[in-house]
Amino acid sequence: MNHRGFFASSRAASGAGSLIAPHGGSLVNLMVSDAAKAAAIVASATRSLELSHRNACDVELLATGGFSPLRGFMNEDVYAHCVENMRLPGSNLLFGMPIVLDTDCEDTKVGDKVVLKYQGKDVAVVTVESKWKPNKPLEAKMCYGTSSIEHPGVSMISMERRKYYIGGAVEAVSVPERPFPCPSPAEVRAMLPEGKDVVAFQCRNPIHRAHYELFTRALHADNVGEGAVCLVHPTMGPTQDDDISGLVRYHTYEVLAKEVNNPAIRWAYLPYSMHMAGPREAIQHMIIRKNYGCTHFIIGRDMAGSKSSIDGEDFYGAYDAQDLAKANAAELGMKTVPSLNVVYTDEEGYVTADVAEKKGLSVKKLSGTKFRKMLRGGEDIPEWFAFKSVVNVLREHQ
Repeated sequence: MNHRGFFASSRAASGAGSLIAPHGGSLVNLMVSDAAKAAAIVASATRSLELSHRNACDVELLATGGFSPLRGFMNEDVYAHCVENMRLPGSNLLFGMPIVLDTDCEDTKVGDKVVLKYQGKDVAVVTVESKWKPNKPLEAKMCYGTSSIEHPGVSMISMERRKYYIGGAVEAVSVPERPFPCPSPAEVRAMLPEGKDVVAFQCRNPIHRAHYELFTRALHADNVGEGAVCLVHPTMGPTQDDDISGLVRYHTYEVLAKEVNNPAIRWAYLPYSMHMAGPREAIQHMIIRKNYGCTHFIIGRDMAGSKSSIDGEDFYGAYDAQDLAKANAAELGMKTVPSLNVVYTDEEGYVTADVAEKKGLSVKKLSGTKFRKMLRGGEDIPEWFAFKSVVNVLREHQ
């Protein structure tokens, strides 16, 4: 049984010392460290449920404290309160999205112990405390801002998620096995400097030159302290159907980390499944990164945004996510760092767009669509746009 260093650092595990405290005050750890006890917990289960890739991400983040202060899948009352208020009942803590487990099993009932399996391996046992048929249109409208299945997140909850939700406490006996490492919050906290700001950069795509400029410049933002580090923390679970797979992206991040060899950057991978829920997902990302030890969060235009699968229209305004994040940052004890609009110029390399306009510089542009076409056609990709090491990996895995 691999517990992957969940007790790697006492200061990290407790959220003590000079690192930011986890959401709710302490870092949850649902891993059962004793092998005999873990075996007994699994043996006590009367049912089993095979987890989807999305479910597996949620179980891991519950087990390791990424979703602190949650200690299991939300029960019906907690779910309903979160959906309607973006908060947890009782504590009134902010929480962006509901964390639920879905099933089609008609016979599952309150009191059952269900062993959760991922790719055939036991990962956790949930004690069922509630089971209900959710109001999915309401969940969609409140969390995604629309009930249209043209939205990928709404399509997911309406067509992928099963008939019932079940809630209850989780006891984890292992973590899902993946072809790349996903350090726990305690492990990430152990690699962060004490007494320094930690700026989180969230992404779900390969990192190109403009991204690198963006998150390295964020370390010098007015509200970021001297000696800060950036945690590059890509989401590695399911995203959108046309996104590059997590495994391929992992290889691009690894070669880039070696190429830039920047001591101000920490790299880690997050077992999280994107919902493309725009403003509310921005809040979720901030809470998760707080649990991983981050004090600041870079938030770009239309973060976690999505377009209609029919007409391509945006579901959210360009600054909706930024506005909601800014409005709630103080309550979360975090600060937002706006994503700079950086452009490449012939005369001065990368500068902000306003500087380029003021100086009348010649801006070079390459769209994502054109880049992918050039990549498929074997054309040379300009190094001002993409790192050569990243391009090589993408070509190897076409």
